[in-house]
Amino acid sequence: MSDTDDTCAAVVIACLTEKKKVKRKRKQRVWMKEWLKKRDQFSHDRLVAELKISSAVDYKNYLRMDADTFGELLEKIRPLIEKQCTYMRDPITAEQRLLSTLRYLVSGDSFEELKFQTAIAAQTLGKIIVETCEALIHVLKGYIKIPTNENDWKDIAKEFEKRWNFPHCIGAIDGKHITIRKPPGTGSYYFNYKQSFSIVLMAIVNANYEFIMVDVGANGRVSDAGVFSNTQFCKRLVKNELYIPQPDNLPNSAIKQPYVLVGDDAFPLMDNLMKPFSRKKLTTEQAIFNYRLSRARRIVENAFGILSSRFRILLKEINLCPEKASLIVLACTHLHNYLRMKKVESYYQGGFDVENTITGEMVNADWKSDRLLLPLQQLSGRNTTVSAKEIRLNFSHFFNSEQGAVPWQNESIKAPPVNININRFCIIDYYT
Repeated sequence: MSDTDDTCAAVVIACLTEKKKVKRKRKQRVWMKEWLKKRDQFSHDRLVAELKISSAVDYKNYLRMDADTFGELLEKIRPLIEKQCTYMRDPITAEQRLLSTLRYLVSGDSFEELKFQTAIAAQTLGKIIVETCEALIHVLKGYIKIPTNENDWKDIAKEFEKRWNFPHCIGAIDGKHITIRKPPGTGSYYFNYKQSFSIVLMAIVNANYEFIMVDVGANGRVSDAGVFSNTQFCKRLVKNELYIPQPDNLPNSAIKQPYVLVGDDAFPLMDNLMKPFSRKKLTTEQAIFNYRLSRARRIVENAFGILSSRFRILLKEINLCPEKASLIVLACTHLHNYLRMKKVESYYQGGFDVENTITGEMVNADWKSDRLLLPLQQLSGRNTTVSAKEIRLNFSHFFNSEQGAVPWQNESIKAPPVNININRFCIIDYYT
C-alpha cells in the first residue's frame, strides 16, 4: 500500500471515529414534552370540574350539554374508549377523551390549538378524536332511524300536519357542503361550485328537527342532483323499498295524494318529493303553495342551523381526509339527535325561526346572524314526470281551498285570497 493510500485510510478512520463520538454526544429524543406530562395540572379538566360545581350555565356553553347528560354519555361510551394502563405511563382516561372530542366539535379549534387546552399532543388528539367519534356513532346509532313501516311514516306525517300545516309530509330534505382540506392527489375531485373543497351532508328531518336519514361523504364536485340520486335512500325510494304509505285522502277531501318529502330547487320534482314552483311569474295560488312548502321545509334549515352553530367544527375547514371528516360530521348529527331527544334546552334554545301568524312576519333564529353552511347549488331544467307535476298542482289547489287553507297565508304573501273549486283537482291513477 502506498503512502497516499495509507493517508486516505487514516482520514476515513478518523472521520468514522468522530462520527461515533457525535452520535454518543447527541441527546436522546424527547418522548414527551415536560409540560404535557403534567396533564392533571395544566389541562382543562380542573376548569370543567369547577364549572360543574359553580356554574351550570358555563358548563353547558363549554360542552353543549349539562353535567348529568355528559355523565350519561360517558357511561355509554366508556367501554369503547377506555384504555389499559401500561408500565410506561398512565393512559388518557375515557373522560379526558370524551371531553377533548366534545371541545373539538364544539369549538372548531385545530388539534394544535386544542393541545393547549387538553395538555395532549396534537398528533395524539387526532387519533383520539377520530376513535371517539366512531364510538359515539356506534353507541348513538339508535337515535337516527329511518322508519321501517307505514305507521311510523304516518306518525311523522301527522306531526308535520299538526305543527306545520302540510299534510302527507314525511320529512324535509336538504344538503350542505362541509369544507375539508384538499386531499392529496385528488385534483379537482372534491372541488365545489364555490371554489372550495368539500364533502356533502345530505339529510332528512322530521317535524321535530330530528334527523331520520343522514348521508355524508359524497365529493363536493358532483352535481347536487347526483348527490341525492346516489344516496341509498333515493335508490330505495325509487324502488319503492321504504314502506312509505300508499296514497291517501287529504284532510276533508276525496282526493288521494301520495306521502311526500319537501325540498328546495336543488332537488328534482318527483311523485314523492315536492319542490317550489319557479319564482318567475308566480300566480297567487303558486305563491301560496311555495309559502306552505317553505314553512314545512324550514324545519331542515333550522336543524342544520342548530347543528352548525352548536358544533362549530362544521363551519371550519376540517383538516382531515374525507373518510375521517365524514366520521366527524356523522358524530355531530348523532349528538344533535341525542341532545334534542334528551330535551337539553340549552342545546336548541334560540335555534328556531318564530313566525307571527297574524302579521306574517318572521323572527329569524339566532344562528342566522352567524356564518352559514354552504347550501347545495340550485339547478333547473330537469325532466319532470307528468304525474309529479299533477301531484304538486293538487297540493297547490288544496292549500288554496276552504279545506286546506290556513287563515294567515294570504297575509304572509301579501296577496288577496284565492277561491279554489274542488273540480280543479287532478285525478291521478297511481296504480297504472
